[in-house]
Amino acid sequence: MSRELIFYTNPMSRGQIVRWMLEESGAKYQQQVVEYGPDMKSEEYLQINPMGKVPAIKHGDTIVTECSAICAYLADSFPDAGLAPATENRGEYYRWLFFAAGPFESGITNNNLGFTTDQEQQRTAGYGTYDLVLSVLDQHLAGRQFVAGDSFSAADIYVGSQVDFGLQFGSIKETDNFNAYVEGLRSRPKYQLAKQKDMALMLDQ
Repeated sequence: MSRELIFYTNPMSRGQIVRWMLEESGAKYQQQVVEYGPDMKSEEYLQINPMGKVPAIKHGDTIVTECSAICAYLADSFPDAGLAPATENRGEYYRWLFFAAGPFESGITNNNLGFTTDQEQQRTAGYGTYDLVLSVLDQHLAGRQFVAGDSFSAADIYVGSQVDFGLQFGSIKETDNFNAYVEGLRSRPKYQLAKQKDMALMLDQ
């Protein structure tokens, strides 16, 4: 018996990442839009995510928060979509999925907040410096269509969304590698469908 999948989101959030993942996975889901403010901090929603943030999913009795975890979970739960490599080939997939969730996002967030690591702090900060994490991913993407292996995966949804958002909002410096990578992802029909659905929600608010 299939389990009900509920997607908790707000179109003006990282929920856009999970929306794209859901569309690529082919999963049937119900959406529940959670408004910023009292709704997101309500006792009811805090039972789903004690952080009071979106996105989150509830799949049967299983609750998953954090975009990278949701992407990995959905790839495993809907294997027919082929969004995760075979288990023995997942090293690169896990590496870049969690690089983006850890050092990459931390470096970008701290840079946006005006925090720059000095030489001593670089030894403590997992990302080292903002320029370093951008350079590492930029060099990895040189000549690559996908971030891990030779086919599209959930890692591309998460990593690609980080780069896509960063280029749109100016938090990531443009490079030829970043631009080429994101342009390929933006041409995917499921990417476009997911954006259309979130845009429609934005217009309704």
